Amino acid sequence: MPNPRLTGLGGGLFCGALMFALGFLDQLLFGASLTVYGVLFLPVCAVTALWIRRGDLVTAPIVVPIAFAVGLLPVAESGNGVGGRLMGLFTALATQAGWLYGGTLVAGLISTVRKIRLMSRRAGTQRPPA
Repeated sequence: MPNPRLTGLGGGLFCGALMFALGFLDQLLFGASLTVYGVLFLPVCAVTALWIRRGDLVTAPIVVPIAFAVGLLPVAESGNGVGGRLMGLFTALATQAGWLYGGTLVAGLISTVRKIRLMSRRAGTQRPPA
């Protein structure tokens, strides 16, 4: 497995671009299935939280909901004009909130575990020998 370390901004761009591409892929292959989109969102959240560098761990649970909304643009139902597109986006966000919360929870848990491990490792190296 690759082990890149993304900055907070890089993690947001990675997650947003990947969800946008998966949204287009979902539209082409599955006819814009919101369930397929939600299932694909969960591993993207996990990978994003794993690849964010240590100093930017707090950004992982922040960027994944933004990426979810960005990726919904090609998947959401769209009517005529900007108003119809926004209505479809808001409706998709409301009906798929479970996937959004689940992915944010995954990213938050992974980031929290990584931060706790980092803090305990630092505390272990700073203890004076007895």
